[in-house]
Amino acid sequence: MTERFSLDSNVLVYAVNASSPDRHRRAVDIVKASIRRDCVLTLQALVEFYHAATRKRYMSPRDAAAKVEELGGVFPLTVAMYHNVLSALPAAVSARSSIWDVLLLATVEEAGCTLLLSENMGDGARYGKVAVVNPFKGRTLPRRAAQALGLR
Repeated sequence: MTERFSLDSNVLVYAVNASSPDRHRRAVDIVKASIRRDCVLTLQALVEFYHAATRKRYMSPRDAAAKVEELGGVFPLTVAMYHNVLSALPAAVSARSSIWDVLLLATVEEAGCTLLLSENMGDGARYGKVAVVNPFKGRTLPRRAAQALGLR
C-alpha cells in the first residue's frame, strides 16, 4: 500500500528554479515521481507557487499560470474548507505555526495524507496524522520521502 502525500509550494518552486542546482534536480525528480504516486496537491500550494515564482521572477506570470494549469491537470486537488481554517487557528493564535502552514496541514490531513514534503516546516513536525519531511535535508532523499515516491 502506498502512502498518500502532498507537496508544499517550495517543492514546486524549486522544480522551476534552477539557481540551486541540487535542490532543483531533486525537486524535479520529486514532482515527476509524484505524478505516478498517491499525491494530492492543494489549491493553496498552487497559489503560493504562482505567487513565489512570479514575485521572485523565476517565471513570467503567463508561464507560472500555465504551470499551475498543468499541475492542476495532472494531480488530484483538494481545497481548504472553513472547518479546516477553524482547526488551524489554535496553532496560529498560539504562535506555534503560521496560519498558512497549519491550514495546509489541516487540508492535506482531511484529504487522507499522512505525509507532507516541505522545506519550510520543521522536519519531523507532526499535525494530527500528517508528518512533515524535508525532502532537501541530507545528501540523499530521506527514506520516508523516497518510499512514498516509490524510489526505494
